[in-house]
Amino acid sequence: MPLQYYIIYKPFGMLSQFSQEHESHVTLAHLDFTFDKDIYPVGRLDKDSEGLLILTNDKKLTDALLNPKNKHWRSYWVQVDDIPSTTAIQALKQGVDIKVGKTIYRTKPAKAQLLAQAPELPERTPPIRFRKNIPTAWLQIGLIEGKNRQVRRMTASVGYPTLRLVRHQIVNLKLQDMQIGEVRSLDRTSIYQLLQLHKIR
Repeated sequence: MPLQYYIIYKPFGMLSQFSQEHESHVTLAHLDFTFDKDIYPVGRLDKDSEGLLILTNDKKLTDALLNPKNKHWRSYWVQVDDIPSTTAIQALKQGVDIKVGKTIYRTKPAKAQLLAQAPELPERTPPIRFRKNIPTAWLQIGLIEGKNRQVRRMTASVGYPTLRLVRHQIVNLKLQDMQIGEVRSLDRTSIYQLLQLHKIR
């Protein structure tokens, strides 16, 4: 089979898999697109998270992106309860303690900044729950690791629960103006360059 590369804007509430383990599950098979049977997602976004997800049958690309030794940056837009303090943002940058399974894990240094305005994104369905007396803010957080629900655990650990989480960038590959549920095809040269994998043979 020829190598194929796709990016999608994964919707909120969709599992990052094709198999439906329960009739209530919404999966990648529900996208308005028919993928060949050897196409699989690279990594995952949890059910409550949205945004950029790569699908391919290129095992070299998958292995390179999922190998923690390669330290590929992933960037997220994160809407949180209230306005994070400078102290909280500095803590996110330096590393915080989160629970992973039954153990406490210290996150690696991250990139974190408070955005001056909300990113331009399609409306989420369902919309987030607003509370009249508590403002919200958007952060941009960059990670080179991907523990289970890591971003949510990190913002909660500094006192600002995550309301909406959108992965918008992997290395130099960006969500840009994609719409929720959209599928785009890329060629090998382009995606390898954007992911800085063009030296891999």
